[in-house]
Amino acid sequence: MFPYVDNGPNFATFPTRINKVMAECPTGGPTDKEDGVLARQRQEAILRKVDRNGGARVSELVDVLGVSDMTVRRDIEVLAARGLVVKVHGGATTVGGRSAEEPGFRVKAGMNPAQKSAIARVAAGLISPGSSIAISAGTTTYAVAHLLLNVPNLTAVTNSPRVAELLHSAQRDDLTVILTGGVRTPSDALAGPVADATLSALHVDTLILGVHGIHPVAGLTTPNLIEAATNRALIAAARRVIVVADHSKWGIIGLSTIATLDQVDVLVTDDDLDVVARRAVSEQVGQLIVAQPSDDELDTGSLARQGS
Repeated sequence: MFPYVDNGPNFATFPTRINKVMAECPTGGPTDKEDGVLARQRQEAILRKVDRNGGARVSELVDVLGVSDMTVRRDIEVLAARGLVVKVHGGATTVGGRSAEEPGFRVKAGMNPAQKSAIARVAAGLISPGSSIAISAGTTTYAVAHLLLNVPNLTAVTNSPRVAELLHSAQRDDLTVILTGGVRTPSDALAGPVADATLSALHVDTLILGVHGIHPVAGLTTPNLIEAATNRALIAAARRVIVVADHSKWGIIGLSTIATLDQVDVLVTDDDLDVVARRAVSEQVGQLIVAQPSDDELDTGSLARQGS
């Protein structure tokens, strides 16, 4: 077996790349009254942070750069217009074409919070008391785990230390938590041979699976090779597979395929997924459920973006 090597971003060539691109990059729109050189410096700093971490939140950039929220958002719009970053709710992420890069848990947690809350609410409602479940790592699955604390008599298997700690801290006699073990990945998952061996001996009623990307041909994907193998082991252990993914995951292709869409029993997404994508998904998955954020979830999401 070839050893897994995660090369990550090529920081050796990054300064040359950013200088070449930023030399042609506009410094902002007509409403930006700050010095052009300073604007370019800010945009270079934003691009470096996004490239290093896989993404950046507006609030973080405000603190680091010492400028207003609106100034950061204008800089992100300039970078997005140049195709250097992808503008998302509350910040920016790397351009989706880079299939081997993966934002960390903290970055992803601040993206589309209202949509994730709605998806988690719907997904948790699909779990019956007395079930055995598996929960993969991820920010949306973590949101589901929060709501599963309200479901009695569960056995939960997870490769997420965060999910395991959340469930274990409830100190419930009717909640059994099994952590797979394994090597920790950037998305805060435990993966690799130890995790795979544990899962091979287990059988659960339902898997709640989060993914990096969804594509009609490539299927469910992730940038991490060993995490892909462990996610396949999770799928093999489950009688029903529920994928939880917001609309921003559509069209994203990671380095490795986890499963094809016809292996998904239920896909829960949010109402920002466009009609064409919904049609493509519905033709392959067993059931598509579209979750609509409530007013409370939208308000909470707005506060999360401001404070994230």
